[in-house]
Amino acid sequence: MFGVPLRELSVLAAAIIVGGIVTGLLAGLFGVGGGAIIVPVLYEIFRALGVPEEVRMQLCVGTSLAIIVPTSIRSFLSHRARGDLPLEVLRIWAIPLVAAIVVGAAIAAFAPAWVFKLAFATITGLIAIRMFFGNDNWRLGDGLPGGFAMAAYGFIIGLYAAVIGAGGGSVSTMVLMLYGTPIHTAVGISAGVGVMISVVGTAGYTLAGLPQQALLPLFSLGYVSLIGFALMAPISTAMAPLGARLAHQLPKRRLEIAFGVFLLAVAVRFVVSLL
Repeated sequence: MFGVPLRELSVLAAAIIVGGIVTGLLAGLFGVGGGAIIVPVLYEIFRALGVPEEVRMQLCVGTSLAIIVPTSIRSFLSHRARGDLPLEVLRIWAIPLVAAIVVGAAIAAFAPAWVFKLAFATITGLIAIRMFFGNDNWRLGDGLPGGFAMAAYGFIIGLYAAVIGAGGGSVSTMVLMLYGTPIHTAVGISAGVGVMISVVGTAGYTLAGLPQQALLPLFSLGYVSLIGFALMAPISTAMAPLGARLAHQLPKRRLEIAFGVFLLAVAVRFVVSLL
């Protein structure tokens, strides 16, 4: 089928299912989009299907952002239903997030992959260390800053997410917690951040990929594979509420350690890929 042995296709299909389940759980648990799992799974699928190397990574990132859209929305709604969230943070971050996503979508089209992998591994590793030590004294303040500082954080979160095809939850959760936001509230807000990033990022990668349409596989719209979206998005979306329930049942310290383990595993995977 599509020039790929059925046995190999069955393995790839299983990877999509597992990836969708884990992605949904992560979205609910930590407010992250799961791009660190989606992108490598899609990369192997598109490699097996013969997608050219020069557009393969961009297709993975764009499709990942599209898959994160419904997952992030359902995760955000699940967290909001369990308590009031300070939505003012999302309003403050909206403009810088959108600006950064536009810049990130443009950069990702030509910058070498190792730059993004190294940045991803470094950032997630630092966040993991903070989670493992679990010291509440690691704060930059007792309340969120205003003005330029918040805008700068929004831009950094958006740029990071747009370049690697993630929902930005890892960085936004860290920023919020460094200013005294409880982890459960931070996770809920981060799910909302993921909604904005994934929607705008999907649109950006769709437009960026239109000039390369001839190199892309069938049923692709720019750098978004509609088939990849159709296969993985329903599974991950269905699992997001379960992850949200688990997040509110786990004690604060246990949730921090679990988050740190997840981030460290992702960082190590990217470091290994650079060797």
